[in-house]
Amino acid sequence: MRVAIPTRDGRIETVFSRAEEFTIYDVEIELVKSKGIVFNGRKDLGQFLIDEAINVVICGRIRSGARNTMRLKRVELIYGVSGEADDIMVRYLSGERLGNVDENAFWGNGGEGLG
Repeated sequence: MRVAIPTRDGRIETVFSRAEEFTIYDVEIELVKSKGIVFNGRKDLGQFLIDEAINVVICGRIRSGARNTMRLKRVELIYGVSGEADDIMVRYLSGERLGNVDENAFWGNGGEGLG
């Protein structure tokens, strides 16, 4: 599983759309196997998620358009979170409830995305 957190100086970026870098954690069996910083370079969000094979995004404030993109890409979204990215990952992996959860929401007619 790959978890992406938009960050600035190790802390969650307050507004998702301002994020220029993401801290990406590779997780296996509830343990972080690796961690790295990836710069988005203003790439399309959907393409960024595909290119980086992201399964989960944990962030602060996020607009509905970006939330919809994550739904369509079947990315679990946890938003309304703030603090140090590493601390948030520890809390997430321990099962603590963080912010608001939007788990693989996929709404629409006939499973074809948003209606």
